[in-house]
Amino acid sequence: MSDTIINSLYVFVLATFLGFEVIRRVSPLLHTPLMSLTNAISAISLIGSLVILGEQATVLSTVLGAIAVTASTINVVSGFMITDRMLKMFKRREPKEGQGHKVR
Repeated sequence: MSDTIINSLYVFVLATFLGFEVIRRVSPLLHTPLMSLTNAISAISLIGSLVILGEQATVLSTVLGAIAVTASTINVVSGFMITDRMLKMFKRREPKEGQGHKVR
């Protein structure tokens, strides 16, 4: 194996470990802002994968680009759906008609 592959693998393993540790220790109050941040990161990876797909340098890069576009799109859409659901939990519910509080 060349030094470039070993260095890239080393960085990947460290980034995976660090990301896991950071996400695991997040308090529940910060999950919604963190989810919004990860949506932004996923959108950036979607743009990068679209660029790779659009180059069509080789068949392999085109196939991997298409897989990356699909995975990134699923990640972005599901992330926004989860964030929207979490934010709905914080909205006040309007009382149904006839069940409102009476003023004394």
